[in-house]
Amino acid sequence: MQGAYVDPAKCIGCTLCVSICPKVFEMQADGKSKAVNPNGEPTDAIEKAIASCPATAISLKDYLK
Repeated sequence: MQGAYVDPAKCIGCTLCVSICPKVFEMQADGKSKAVNPNGEPTDAIEKAIASCPATAISLKDYLK
């Protein structure tokens, strides 16, 4: 199963992913985004967040079921 993953080393904290997929991404105390529910939105919405990330910090990652 694939889901969203945010590379914390690349994330610039722009919050765009949170506005596109609020059920998937959440801003953390360090100002970076995290995929707290990697499959919380339809795949097309997650792919939109991936394409919209100015830092290319988001990708799809294989998760165990």
